Amino acid sequence: MKFFVRLACCGLPLLLVATGMVCPSAAAQGVAPIVVDTTVPIVIKAVKPKPKPTGLTKFEGFVLHANTAQITARAKNDERSIQTFSLSQEASNKMQKIVDKGGYQWGDKVTLYYDPATMKASKFKGKPSKPI
Repeated sequence: MKFFVRLACCGLPLLLVATGMVCPSAAAQGVAPIVVDTTVPIVIKAVKPKPKPTGLTKFEGFVLHANTAQITARAKNDERSIQTFSLSQEASNKMQKIVDKGGYQWGDKVTLYYDPATMKASKFKGKPSKPI
């Protein structure tokens, strides 16, 4: 036990002297200080915006009204959801052929593929019922 006390008494001052010689002092060295502009924020991670969906969205439902310019349908799984879509030029040409044969009647099943940004149906599928 006495050995450890002697070692601590003699060793601690020697350790402090040795670290004082090894560590450099914090004296001014003649280097200009770095000036940081505090008005400009530092960007750590830039936020990237989410890409807009570019594909077509699918809508399944039942026809309420259809003509060569637009189609109004009720959603298949939600009776309160009613959507009206304008038709693209190629979809309008296809609808004209269907209207000539009698057209869609109320309650016909239809699947519409539309652009969510413009709500314009580019194509549709569905079998029209027999005209009245």
